[in-house]
Amino acid sequence: ASRGAPPPRLAFSGRPGHPAGTASTGGICGSCAMNINGENTLACTKRIDIDLNKVTKIYPLPHMYVVKDLVPDMSNFYAQYKAIQPYLKKKDESNQGKEQYYQSIEDRDKLDGLYECILCACCSTSCPSYWWNADKYLGPAVLMQAYRWMIDSRDDYTEERLAQLQDPFSLYRCHTIMNCTQTCPKGLNPGKAIAEIKKMMATYNEKAAHG
Repeated sequence: ASRGAPPPRLAFSGRPGHPAGTASTGGICGSCAMNINGENTLACTKRIDIDLNKVTKIYPLPHMYVVKDLVPDMSNFYAQYKAIQPYLKKKDESNQGKEQYYQSIEDRDKLDGLYECILCACCSTSCPSYWWNADKYLGPAVLMQAYRWMIDSRDDYTEERLAQLQDPFSLYRCHTIMNCTQTCPKGLNPGKAIAEIKKMMATYNEKAAHG
């Protein structure tokens, strides 16, 4: 590397002997998520030590079944994402497909820091609660996505979305360890989103208790 140039980034050619996910190479698809030197991150944006004599240790995302080499099995993760119904839901569908659903600038601003999630699973696979309860606990990434739809002013199913998380595991296995926020390669804060869901859940339960 020339003087003043940034350190080199990891790159993968997709050679048959070295399977690894790659698509955008710009930190926007999440395909190349892996553990590099003990940190869950994206290979396409991770800078490695400028001293190329130093060893860079690369592993697949932790606590997931591995399809091959650096490719984890994301089936359960995607199934959990699908389960939260990550799309706008309207109770009056008579105008569906016939008009745009407008949103104020203020309401749109509330989604900043949420919609940027690329579902790379770096956060979920850094969470000890997800390691041991991935079959029941939705994990930071999916819960942040759930919150994104709960607070969307255009969505009519906030209470139903909260009701879906009422069991002891889906939401409440989060113990605010905050590994998720520390490792997110997009600089997002899943831990805060989960805390906001818990606050919404408390209000929802209190309202339900009083009829």
